[in-house]
Amino acid sequence: QVQLVESGGDSVQAGGSLRLSCVDSGSPWSDNVMAWFRSGVGKEREGVAAIYTYSGDPYVADSVKGRFTISQDNAKGTVSLQMTSLKPEDTDMYYCAAAILSTCNQWWGEAKYNYWGEGTTITVSS
Repeated sequence: QVQLVESGGDSVQAGGSLRLSCVDSGSPWSDNVMAWFRSGVGKEREGVAAIYTYSGDPYVADSVKGRFTISQDNAKGTVSLQMTSLKPEDTDMYYCAAAILSTCNQWWGEAKYNYWGEGTTITVSS
């Protein structure tokens, strides 16, 4: 059974960096796509990045491209989101999600994901 647990949320100043991690404590790598989404009060959930776990191919939203990097550690069974040059508008709850997808086209569609973590909060102050 898939159980996603996020960690790494914190409060930082603008320009700072954070690294989020997600571990599937139930059935590591049972899904072939793992992703990070974010949402805040009054905002739609936004796909930030995804990774096709079989190949390690990453996908990053244009809104964070060049600042955020997604990666996986096969030995630890974790997927990480490295965030740099953080901005106040990055303040959000960040969620890890997992799915089995036949293609990574439109990976940002949240309805495609069957499993979600409870989220971890990032606050970026100016």
